[in-house]
Amino acid sequence: MKIIKEISGKDIGLNERESFDNPYLLRKAARAVVFNNNNEIAFQFATKHKYYKLPGGGVEKGETIEEALKREVLEESGCKIDIIDELGIIIEYRNQFNILQISYCFLAKVVGEVGAPKYEEIEINEGLTPIWVPLEKAINLIEEVNTDNYQGRFIRERDLLFLKEAFNLINKKIINENI
Repeated sequence: MKIIKEISGKDIGLNERESFDNPYLLRKAARAVVFNNNNEIAFQFATKHKYYKLPGGGVEKGETIEEALKREVLEESGCKIDIIDELGIIIEYRNQFNILQISYCFLAKVVGEVGAPKYEEIEINEGLTPIWVPLEKAINLIEEVNTDNYQGRFIRERDLLFLKEAFNLINKKIINENI
């Protein structure tokens, strides 16, 4: 899977960059741009800190990235998925938490019915609210909203890059099919 970008504090408007003075805790995560039958994607709004995010989360011990992705999407979007394609990897240097996060992102489609999400307590406290919107609207929403929340700023930068990568991949496939 290709690396799309490495993000550090400078990329989210902070005067910091990756530092190797202190060891980073490695966190792997899986995310997806998930399409339903109406050509809308699963998206979430964190009402507490005012940012949008794609469904996904941490890979647990013993899980593959794909298993974690399917579990996280089911928990956060209430649906099972089939993975269609790889989008890429984004590496985040979150200095305030000494975390090096590697997010693997995929393009996916809903299989079956969409149910209700089953948020964990931390997600409930963030005020996560699921929504389904067209891909271009998701890009516009994430571009329009700015947050002062440290984590939310990383999520905004990361997920905007993933959404644009999905948009480009889909348009490339459409063009190639028409040639």
